[in-house]
Amino acid sequence: MSWQAIDNEVKSWLKQACELILTKMDSDLQVSTKSGPNDLVTNLDKQVEQFYISQIKQKFKHSRILGEESCKEEGLLSFDGLFWVIDPIDGTMNFVKEKENFASMIAIYKQGKPYMAYIYDVMKDRLVWGGPALGAVYCNQTQLPAPKQHALKDGLVAISCPMVLANYRNVVEVIKASSGCRMVGSAGIEFINLILGKHCAYLSYLRPWDFLPGKILGETLGLSVKTIDDEKVDVVSSSVVLVATKSAHTEIIELVNR
Repeated sequence: MSWQAIDNEVKSWLKQACELILTKMDSDLQVSTKSGPNDLVTNLDKQVEQFYISQIKQKFKHSRILGEESCKEEGLLSFDGLFWVIDPIDGTMNFVKEKENFASMIAIYKQGKPYMAYIYDVMKDRLVWGGPALGAVYCNQTQLPAPKQHALKDGLVAISCPMVLANYRNVVEVIKASSGCRMVGSAGIEFINLILGKHCAYLSYLRPWDFLPGKILGETLGLSVKTIDDEKVDVVSSSVVLVATKSAHTEIIELVNR
């Protein structure tokens, strides 16, 4: 199957998942916690993930899947076929408390290489998609230019709240050197803000399903996606991830490693 055909399939799934979320989000959600009181999961997270998994297994039988809520298959990057990464509802706290600022995300690898990714801002009906297989990144049907390479002083930064409160790795100095700090609480939405040029940096502890879709899209447009120690991100491990314009990246690395 061609990449264009795969793209059409994935967009169809995202549309169906969005309709499911919008239909059921105002009904009684079953909310529980995972690693802690602020790490939420709902019955709808699980339902959407199972929908994606069922579609992948039906249409692309020789695939492996990494999903946030249920599917943790081994040997993903060494696999010759398609490797799918799923985050059914990224920003579940926002979904539960605000009913906005959450996304549904999918990334696709083949033979260990990134090919395509999708971040769907559900409440704004805004899909950011593309990657190396398509040679571009789009917002809905509009091809996006590379974000302007804003220096730190000229851009807004997004840094996770726990890091700011603890002044983790000197992040308060990063904020002081920037135009200001904004925090949304969804990795997918934060990546969209970077891709659209609204922010110049995003720093947070992220799991693979949080950052892989945005990593594929961001790197396609020339953004830097590395660890806080300026190292390559391990795509199957969790780490503190810094996403930034190249200019802001250099400045932030200097500040957090003093």
